[in-house]
Amino acid sequence: MAQARRKILCIEDDRETAALIAEELVDHGFDVSTAYSGQEGLLAIMKATPDLVLCDVSMPTMSGFEVLARLNEFAPRLGRIPFVFLTALADRDNELKGRRLGADDYVTKPIDFERLVFIINARFAGVARTKLLPKLPKLNDREIEVLTLVARGKTSAEIARKLRLSKRTVDFHIDNARIKLHAATRTEAVVKAAHDGLI
Repeated sequence: MAQARRKILCIEDDRETAALIAEELVDHGFDVSTAYSGQEGLLAIMKATPDLVLCDVSMPTMSGFEVLARLNEFAPRLGRIPFVFLTALADRDNELKGRRLGADDYVTKPIDFERLVFIINARFAGVARTKLLPKLPKLNDREIEVLTLVARGKTSAEIARKLRLSKRTVDFHIDNARIKLHAATRTEAVVKAAHDGLI
């Protein structure tokens, strides 16, 4: 018996882009539906839970961030749906904001479809894998922020200046993150956090 096609919902206000994404993903064997606003996307998720959501960040009325925030409110009822942002905003602050809300990945426009398909398949493999793996450690916002800056090569003193904290406080957050991640060094902590999609 043939395996059921994975259902993907694409929330994208630009109809041309949405049609292009749908066409490309259907060619790769996915069952794709589209929604052209955040509200429409949320309704579509409520009506028929997709296996994965692709969502544009910058949409009028309800942004992609708001869609994911609302989705988080319904999470216990819907279960965990992999969520991937599509964005022209390639800056780190937006990516951090999305990851804090629980986004699984970021794909910048113009879309590299080979990369997008790879990410989608990795997410589906990850969902299957997480049923077997222990839960990932939960880092708080400050630990994520500090580790992200460490990943960019910043020293504790530079991070302290940037975040207007004392160096001691920065080291405290790095140590906490390191312990949670079972890492021996800050570099190992960064590698583990990046590998687990925490930063």
